Order: sequence, then C-alpha cells, then structure tokens
Amino acid sequence: MADDRPHILLVEDELHLARGICFNLEQEGYRVSHVESGEEALDKLQYDRFALIILDVMLPGRDGFAVCREVRQLDVRVPILMLTARADEGDRITGLASGADDYLIKPFNLPEFLLRVRGMLRRSSWYRPEPVDEAYRFGENEVHLLSYHARTPQGEIDLTELEVKMLALFFQREGETIPRKTLLESVWGYTSDTETRTLDNFIVRIRKYFEPDPTQPVYFQTVRGVGYRFSRKAGTGDQ
Repeated sequence: MADDRPHILLVEDELHLARGICFNLEQEGYRVSHVESGEEALDKLQYDRFALIILDVMLPGRDGFAVCREVRQLDVRVPILMLTARADEGDRITGLASGADDYLIKPFNLPEFLLRVRGMLRRSSWYRPEPVDEAYRFGENEVHLLSYHARTPQGEIDLTELEVKMLALFFQREGETIPRKTLLESVWGYTSDTETRTLDNFIVRIRKYFEPDPTQPVYFQTVRGVGYRFSRKAGTGDQ
C-alpha cells in the first residue's frame, strides 16, 4: 500500500540535531528522509519527490545557499525551509534570494519549528492558484500563475509555490491593503501572531523581479504599520 504521508527531506550534517528533528517530525505523522550533504540531497531529488525540504546552511562541501540554488534548478515549486546558526540579517536575505521560502535560526524552539513545517505543508499540499487572468499584466510584466512563470524586463522567471501564492493574493485583492498577519496566514500557513522578517525579505525578492527600481517600488507598496498593497497602475506608496 502506498505511503501517502507528506515526505520531507532533511539535509543536516549535525547528527544529534538531525535525529531529534527526524523523531519529532515522525511523531507528527510525516515521513522523513535524512541526508548529511547537499550532494546527497541533489542525488535524491533526481528520482524522488518531496513535500518539503529542510536545509541547513552550514554543510560540508557546498553550503546550503548553493544547494538551494541547485534545488531550484531541479524543482521550482517544492517549499524550502532553511536552518541557520547565523543571526546575521544578510545571511537570511541570501537564503531567501537563493530560493528558500522561510528560515529558522538555530537553536530554535520546537513548537515554532513544527508550526512552520505544518503551515508550509498545509498550504503546499493542496494549493493551486485561482486564475485571475490567463496572463496577468502590469507595467512590462506578464505573470502566468497556472504555469508558475513570469516574463519581466529582467528576463523570464520560474516562480516558486510561495511566490505564486503571494502574487495570486495580491492580484485577487488589487488596490487593498493586506495586513501582515493575513499574508503570513495565507502564504505561509501561520495561524498565530508569529512575527518574522521572512515576509519583508520575500517582498524584497518580489520587487527585484517586477519593479523598474526595487528601491522605489511602484506596484508592491508598503503601507507602514499595516502591511502591503499591490496596484496594477504604478503609484507611489509609503516606503
């Protein structure tokens, strides 16, 4: 009989930590495959599919950032949660720029870790975007949500699962200010008041794709103290 439990790939070279993570994930009802290097992870991705990849930054050989970029070449949609012992904001931004969907700093709180895993799996397991337009156009950009693809002045982009979720929400609620809490719940599946810079760094990534000048966004605008607003017609927001 087929095992229909969500299959998670853990890439972690600290064995004592990996054992603890595997045990707790299995207790939650997930199936877990564990490897100790990026090379092993990339080999597994050639013949197996996963619902989520949990990827440590500090790995022997290729680091997690390099592995994340290579994973995205193989599978643009699989959610990736990065684990890092580095508290430096630059490392977090690097991780998200490499294609990760979220990150946690080690040592992390177990309930918080399981919350993030649950949220990412809950959304990705069944999510398919509602079509807004066959091709959603704004400025010089053209986004195809159903095929996870975009054309921009910077070139053609394959979109990740979470990027599509965020764009679909913005397009469906064009002109509305979407609170941070709503974005975290709808895109990452968080159901608590978990505060994370992941959202802000994710917006930075979206702006790099679609804004003529990412430092002066005209489509994906910040509404200070509330959240973010998308407008198809270029305007000036409260950055």
